Amino acid sequence: MTTYKAPLREYRFVLSELFDVGSLAQLPGYTEATPDTIEAILEEAGKLCEEVLFPLNRSGDEEGCHYENGVVRTPAGFKEAYRAFREGGWTSLACDPEWGGQGLPHTLAFFVEEMVCSTNMSFGMYPGLSHGAYRALSMHGTEAQKKTYLPKLADGTWSGTMCLTEPHCGTDLGQIRTKAIPAGDGKYRITGTKIFISAGEHDLTDNIVHLVLARLPDAPEGTRGISLFVVPKFLPGPDGGIGARNGVRCGSIEHKMGIKASATCVMNFDEAEGELVGAPHKGMRAMFTMMNAARLGVGVQGLGLAETAYQGARAYAAERLQGRALKGPAYPEKPADPIIVHPDVRRMLLTMKATIEAARALAAWTAIELDVSEKHPDPERRQEAEDLVALLTPIVKAWFTDVGFAAANLGVQIMGGHGYIREHGMEQLVRDARITQLYEGTNGIQALDLVGRKLPMHMGRLLRRFFHPVSGFIEEQAADQTMAEFVLPLAKAFGKLQQATAHIAQAGLKDPDEAGAAAADYLKMFALTASAYMWAKTAKIALAKSEAGEDAGFYRAKLATARFFMARLLPETSSLLTVIASGAKPVMALEAEAF
Repeated sequence: MTTYKAPLREYRFVLSELFDVGSLAQLPGYTEATPDTIEAILEEAGKLCEEVLFPLNRSGDEEGCHYENGVVRTPAGFKEAYRAFREGGWTSLACDPEWGGQGLPHTLAFFVEEMVCSTNMSFGMYPGLSHGAYRALSMHGTEAQKKTYLPKLADGTWSGTMCLTEPHCGTDLGQIRTKAIPAGDGKYRITGTKIFISAGEHDLTDNIVHLVLARLPDAPEGTRGISLFVVPKFLPGPDGGIGARNGVRCGSIEHKMGIKASATCVMNFDEAEGELVGAPHKGMRAMFTMMNAARLGVGVQGLGLAETAYQGARAYAAERLQGRALKGPAYPEKPADPIIVHPDVRRMLLTMKATIEAARALAAWTAIELDVSEKHPDPERRQEAEDLVALLTPIVKAWFTDVGFAAANLGVQIMGGHGYIREHGMEQLVRDARITQLYEGTNGIQALDLVGRKLPMHMGRLLRRFFHPVSGFIEEQAADQTMAEFVLPLAKAFGKLQQATAHIAQAGLKDPDEAGAAAADYLKMFALTASAYMWAKTAKIALAKSEAGEDAGFYRAKLATARFFMARLLPETSSLLTVIASGAKPVMALEAEAF
């Protein structure tokens, strides 16, 4: 069986030592978000996830969702778990108090979400999508729409979805055919079919609020002609409760590789009543609010699954007795040594540990900057934070989900045959993790977003939000000999990243295929360099605390893991630079007919 214990000590290190989460309490509206309060909430969230959500993970996977005549039922125990989740206030954590929320930082919500995804990713889909709908309506909805929907989304009695994909178009949303016909009184009739709609129909909430992309009759071609509409399953009644059933039905649910307890639906809109959200033909701008939040959320899903895979593999490696250590028996009193003595098993565990802990640190940096971008009183500081979050979003989504899938696969490898069979739970993590690399924009699309949009945006301004702090840190630590083993590898990788950036900028101007061919490798190089930056900052703290105190072992483990990352994982940036410099020709030379 897989095991899970909320990594609260890791959270405390990242939030209170590596970063100063206490600074969030100085922001307007966050005065109650003190480190003690955040730690207490994380502890309670850990209990809920360990005791309520984790026990349903395997049974939910085995039972899956049930569809019959447009009705979807979630697996046994999910309704009760959702009721406990909602009544505990977890749906309202980062929502505005004006709409019944608790007004707590996104940073706190990030780490709660990691625990939810670690213990039951399918369950986490339902409240996760609802919060995305909440954010889109809170930023782009009318006051009447906010009053109608936000309190219900915040308290979890209603849930939300995002309806983008159609049978003939996924990423290329410019091909959307769903129609919105004006019906008078500010209402529209929505007709069309959407597919792959997570949580499109289920039995957890009283109502489901669909945010739907559609075209008005006078819409221009392409993405410039897309509008966003709010289309509830049940029309709100005059008292704010449930009214008449709307013209939207679930046509079927998908039978999937993983996340089987999350209903993935075909949704049919038949002259369903909807309201325009935002301006006509500006739906993509509003939907990107939801999509960007979702992309960060999907990255956290990858991180959560990686943590569970690591914990399960670590426990197995410590208990499984097979063979003897290469130097001779490490535990002569036992019939064999635990497999954790073997270098290759340790290599795999350390790869998991090093990438997970770096990703978590990067998640904390991103989350704190997201809070700053929304709450800081200085507009210039808000803009700086917004730039960094925009730059890091495709990296968080793509890299974290790659880490999650890789960690789950390494977990299977460590457990051998036991990892491959259902009983031990690791194979479910592989299946669940695979979708994270696909939805909310495949990881290849994230790489294109990074090189095609984020790098050139505002004449490279976004890129400077990362380059400047890294460069400053390297310069500050240059004279500290105790930091040389961490700073020198970081400096080399950073130099290679700068070279790759310049190459893509120059070559991509002449031929867009040059940027496209380099994109995935560039994103990985960026992620490895950002991870090295996180590890170098971690090492600075750990060096000062690794020799004394009851927690000295924790910091020595940090140093050992940092050394492994610098020596065994970061050198890949050299080969990535070579690949990027090879250009587009090796990729594009083969004629399509020859494949």
